[in-house]
Amino acid sequence: MNYEVEKPVKLDDLPMTRFLKRVTVFSSGGPFLEGYVLAIIGVALVPMGKELSIDSHWSGLIGVAALLGLFLGAFLGGWITDVLGRKKMFVVDVVTIGLLSVLCFFLTSPFQVFLMRFLIGVAIGADYPIATSMIAEFTPRRFRAMSMGSIAAVWYLGANVAYLVGYFMIDLPNGWRWMLASSVIPCLIILLGRWSIPESPRWLQSKGRGQEAETIMRSVFGRSVVVDDEACENTKLSTIFRKNYLWRVIFVAIIWLCQAIPMFGIYTYGPQIINQFGLGEGKASFIGEIIIGMFFLLGTIPAMILTEHWGRRPVVVWSFALMTLAMAVLGVLPAGAMGGVIFCFIVYALASGGPGNLQWLYPNELFPTSVRATAMGVAMSLSRIATVVSIYVLPIALEKYGLSATMMAGAVISLLGLLVSMVWAPETKGLSLVETSAENFTGRKKK
Repeated sequence: MNYEVEKPVKLDDLPMTRFLKRVTVFSSGGPFLEGYVLAIIGVALVPMGKELSIDSHWSGLIGVAALLGLFLGAFLGGWITDVLGRKKMFVVDVVTIGLLSVLCFFLTSPFQVFLMRFLIGVAIGADYPIATSMIAEFTPRRFRAMSMGSIAAVWYLGANVAYLVGYFMIDLPNGWRWMLASSVIPCLIILLGRWSIPESPRWLQSKGRGQEAETIMRSVFGRSVVVDDEACENTKLSTIFRKNYLWRVIFVAIIWLCQAIPMFGIYTYGPQIINQFGLGEGKASFIGEIIIGMFFLLGTIPAMILTEHWGRRPVVVWSFALMTLAMAVLGVLPAGAMGGVIFCFIVYALASGGPGNLQWLYPNELFPTSVRATAMGVAMSLSRIATVVSIYVLPIALEKYGLSATMMAGAVISLLGLLVSMVWAPETKGLSLVETSAENFTGRKKK
């Protein structure tokens, strides 16, 4: 009697399944929370400042507190994730953020606000390398750009939801307290979705635990599924500083920095910037910020498609070119030129979807499983150093040098991203994680 032997299929060749969609959706919860907590502080600072007597010094510190936490959390969280696995911290982080959010309701001083924002930033920063590694390591190659791009989209969604929540809460008694505590609600939803997601099979295999990986694959997909063979290697921080990995860390950090500095400024101090452009003040400025935020969100959608079909390198280069042009024009437009200002903000927001998506995708493609989360955390941490400084300096720059000079500085930052992308951006389209993470991979076509 002949028995048909089941032929295993490669993970990279699977279609998009319901389980894989769930991994993407609930892994994206961390970026949603970052977008939410970073944007909500921009709304809450106005009424909070009056009640807690927050001066410009404390305003700047509170604005960067979460980013300082993100720096530390991403750096440590990535390494811990590569050593202990993705699953453990996948749940612990969300619980921590939820508890800290509740405590925000009871703040009574600027220092307490700073401290709580810092701790929330640590927890969110630790979640980034966990969540992105989960998506990269579970997702088949032809869906990787779309799945990873959804992280950028969800970040903007979180920020837009925060502005909408702030709009309705700002006039309520203790409204700013309810705003800061409200992030516990998405935490609970994300926790429920993550609870049953198993450990990454790629991570298990990289640690020599192939049998466990195979068991998870069969339980999830109902058949024999294999991943590309990858050498078992202990997690060492020094690995990402070897010559051919170091340039990748620097490249990812720079494009992340050049996209994030202006974008974080717009979200953290958006109402003040919009007010100076003469596009509304008070609650009206929040509506303007939501509209601009929607274009940031929309910009991630064509970037997902183009990155998969056109390629990573051309998308990041052309995106930075458009961002530089839009920001430079904003620097020379007179206040009150409503049509031009809105158009440039829209162009900048739409174009930022390219590097906004790729800052998540590149680090997960360019490093092996043993240090993937570590590299993600280090690149993010490096990018946040300059971001922290810029967000602290921004309100001072607006006051001392004016809006025009500040926008031109944003154009220079985008120009740096363009130049670095033209020189270093690799092409990883259509390749497996084993191919793109190889130490000898250059990302250039052989002549």
